[in-house]
Amino acid sequence: MQESTSGAVRGKQGVRRVAVVGTGVIGASWVAYFLAQGLDVSATDPMPGAEEKLRQAVARHWPSLEVLGLAPGASLDRLRFSAQLEEALADADFVQENGPEREDLKIDLFRRMDAVLPADVVLASSSSGLLMSKVQAACRHPGRVVLGHPFNPPHLIPLVEVIGGEQSSPEAVQAALDFYTAIGKKAIHVRKEVKGHIANRLQAALWREAFHLVEQGVASTEDIDTAIAYGPGLRWALMGPYLNLHMSGGEGGIQHMLDHLGPPIESWWADLGTPAITDALKARIRAGVEEQMAGKTSVAIAAERDQLLVQLLAAKGRAKVIP
Repeated sequence: MQESTSGAVRGKQGVRRVAVVGTGVIGASWVAYFLAQGLDVSATDPMPGAEEKLRQAVARHWPSLEVLGLAPGASLDRLRFSAQLEEALADADFVQENGPEREDLKIDLFRRMDAVLPADVVLASSSSGLLMSKVQAACRHPGRVVLGHPFNPPHLIPLVEVIGGEQSSPEAVQAALDFYTAIGKKAIHVRKEVKGHIANRLQAALWREAFHLVEQGVASTEDIDTAIAYGPGLRWALMGPYLNLHMSGGEGGIQHMLDHLGPPIESWWADLGTPAITDALKARIRAGVEEQMAGKTSVAIAAERDQLLVQLLAAKGRAKVIP
């Protein structure tokens, strides 16, 4: 990363109003979370009916946030909405962008935001896969452009991946890390731009083998979901893969585990599949998921998922040793 050409950036103490650009599923979730942290939020989205949909989504998220605990001053009344981008950006101290995943649209959007905001305001994108080196290309002050990628749903899942592009300043990256941490997020610094960042790449590795096992007739979609949700997924909710491996090594820890299971793990890697998502595989997966969803609705599952996430987050918050 290069040194910033835009001067200093606003630190976490200087963020009082967040502008949320794009209020779809991710943007609306961000809005609810920022409001729950006692911040003023200015939101914008050009889609017809966007404000009504946003306020409905925030109202749905609010009870879960109340259970987790609202910051002093948190209020739904601190949300303002404008269909005009430039108007919504007025007085913003930090920007969280959630527009469509199209590079050309992102570049133009960041160009427009960069043109009207003071040079010390960090512009963060929620992009799942685009590189900030491309997105920041048309900005006058590219140093303040970073990626702040949340995990869905952002109002509940703490993870945020922070990544700078080729022209992002170290100060902007650190300011984003500090801001997200100050409002209760688990922010990590991804030190090199890669497609999909960290968490999505790890997910993709699991998805690849999950698709392969269905394609080969080894298991149904329900079998695979059960294997994860009632096996390693329970442990992964508490600790990541490296600490879990360390615990699997007993008194010898990670070194014993690597010495003992290293060769078998390498043999499993060598046997993993590389499936193509063909029409036939898509049909098989769709049929399996439709069978799993019989008698259920996505709305009901999402509501129960969120309730359980709230309980899990509360329990993790009481942990004394597990990070």
